[in-house]
Amino acid sequence: MKLLGTLDTLAPPGNLRLAMLRQLQPEILDSLPPHHPDAIHSRRDLRLINRIMGNSRWFLRTLPPLLLPGENSLELGAGSGELSQALHTRGVAIDGLDQVSRPTLWPGSRPWHQTDLLGFSNYADYPAIIGNLIFHHFSTAELAALGQQFRAHTRLIVASEPARHTRFQKLFAAFAPLFRANHVTLHDAHVSIAAGFRADELPRYLGLEPSHWDWRVTTSLLGAYRLVALRRT
Repeated sequence: MKLLGTLDTLAPPGNLRLAMLRQLQPEILDSLPPHHPDAIHSRRDLRLINRIMGNSRWFLRTLPPLLLPGENSLELGAGSGELSQALHTRGVAIDGLDQVSRPTLWPGSRPWHQTDLLGFSNYADYPAIIGNLIFHHFSTAELAALGQQFRAHTRLIVASEPARHTRFQKLFAAFAPLFRANHVTLHDAHVSIAAGFRADELPRYLGLEPSHWDWRVTTSLLGAYRLVALRRT
């Protein structure tokens, strides 16, 4: 399957110097106890944001046709496990990895790895890796370290991240009051977009050289930056 190319509606690679520079800042939700009222509200907001942006629907359309029979997948930063559970119901053999404990409703037949993904030592067990709103949390150096693991073990990478542009920060700030987003979500969304990606940045930071990988990047109208990368056989 031929995927090679970059389809970024906001800025072609040659204009990256003129684009909003990528900035990593702490997100409030990461510092709150899981049962804090603000954390509960913000996680509700995140579920709504994912639904509005169509992230789960995109993964459900995109991932299954690209998997080989019997191939195991791993969701990085699986959180509450909702995306993996939806994929599991479609017959995808998918496990979860996150620093939080195993979700109550996680399928009993599937492993849950409670660990830091940068220190995870079993990537060789997973030919397919997916990530929803997780890669933007990491620095360029950390993404390079992850990419080294992926290049050694992974056949398929499917990711949805924030597209980095001030217009999406303004768009979110304008519409957030409509679904009563709290102050945590307002702050973290602004920060997440500033840490997001444009054009070929994510495959480049992961070291997915075109000589070895076919990849495609697209940006949705609502600000989702999406990567599909397949190792060349």
